[in-house]
Amino acid sequence: MLDDAKPIRGYKDLRVYQRSMDLLTPIHQLVLTFPEYEKFALADQMRRAARSVPTNTVEGYSRRSSAKDFKHFLGISMGSANEMVVHLEITHRLGYATYETCATFVEEYDAVGRQLHMLMARWRSDGRPPTSNIEHRASPQ
Repeated sequence: MLDDAKPIRGYKDLRVYQRSMDLLTPIHQLVLTFPEYEKFALADQMRRAARSVPTNTVEGYSRRSSAKDFKHFLGISMGSANEMVVHLEITHRLGYATYETCATFVEEYDAVGRQLHMLMARWRSDGRPPTSNIEHRASPQ
């Protein structure tokens, strides 16, 4: 069996959860390099949005018996992923990070957004997950 085809037994099996968690530490390290005056502004907003993606995914998964509730929380996660894209564009424009650094993170958050969209589209109306992670893997561009 392919690694991508593992069954979903819990939220930690969701690849979108794994990917969004993998982004937390590098985002935290990036915002630590921002000017002091951004500590409670852009840096704080980025930390909050980065944490919102996996936490709302998990909260939705805990309510998965209701497809409506699950999709609601995935929608919040998707909004936070899109918020990160804008924050990263601002980060580059203000000169806090290189284009390459920001572009890499933007690509990752775009992929997270695609994964969330696919998971929302494929979640069964009876509240059961797709049979495996392969069903919500974001397609490469």
